[in-house]
Parts: sequence; C-alpha cells; structure tokens
Amino acid sequence: MFNVVLYQPEIPPNTGNIIRLCANTGARLHLVEPMGFVLDDARVRRAGLDYHELANVERYKNWADFLDKNKGMRIWACSTRGSRSYHHAHFQDEDGLLFGPETRGLPDQILTPTAQQVLRIPMNHASRSLNLSNTVAIVLYEALRQQGFVGLE
Repeated sequence: MFNVVLYQPEIPPNTGNIIRLCANTGARLHLVEPMGFVLDDARVRRAGLDYHELANVERYKNWADFLDKNKGMRIWACSTRGSRSYHHAHFQDEDGLLFGPETRGLPDQILTPTAQQVLRIPMNHASRSLNLSNTVAIVLYEALRQQGFVGLE
C-alpha cells in the first residue's frame, strides 16, 4: 500500500479529489497541518466523497509529528524543482509520495534532506505547474503500475 502525503494542503477540492483517489486505490492519505481549510469544509465534500467513510486518512500537527510517527518510510518528494522524472523512480510498497501546498510547493527544508529523491512530471518549459490532484494521480498510478496494480481490478 502506498502513502500519499500532503504537506499543508490549501485548496479543499484538491484534497477532496485526492481523498477519492486514495479511497479508490487503497492508498493511505497523510495530511500534514496546518491546512488552508477545515477538513469538513463543504468544498471538500463537494469533490464527491464522504471522507468520514475513509479509514485511511491520518492527520499530523506538523512535519516533525509526521516524521516521528512514520519512521522508516521511504519518501519521494514531488516538485517542479525536481531533476528526476517520476517514471524513472523505482517505487516500492509502503513508499511515501510527498506533495506540497498548491501556491508555494515544498519548502527547501523538506526538499533538501530528500534531494536525491525529488521527482518531477515532465511538462512544457513555460508552464508553472500542474493541478495538485492531477499530479498525485499521475505519480500514484505510476507507482501502482510498477507494482502490477496489486489488489485493484
């Protein structure tokens, strides 16, 4: 099972879409606070999933709390500043796929310790970034593909 880690997400519909994605793939979702919304925000629900029924959502008060409770998790950070394409990574079961907030991405103090594992999705040079929920779907489905879509029909 893969772990999707959202560091300080800001936009409710993106998080709602990612909750749905995780529910449909069996991935665990880790939400690192502070978030830019209240989790029961109507905009999260409007994304199409009653998140209360999803058992695989964990919340953390900050990054240190996440790291303390997930020792040993191999983390792949995803950033427009990455130098390695996501499809060149060799994902393993239980890996963490880390994504930053929509308006600013992951801060250097998080990227620096994982610099050899910072991935990017190829896109036009003039483009700023992809939508967060699309990015999570692309990387998660590549990880699942590499594992043979175990447990999925």
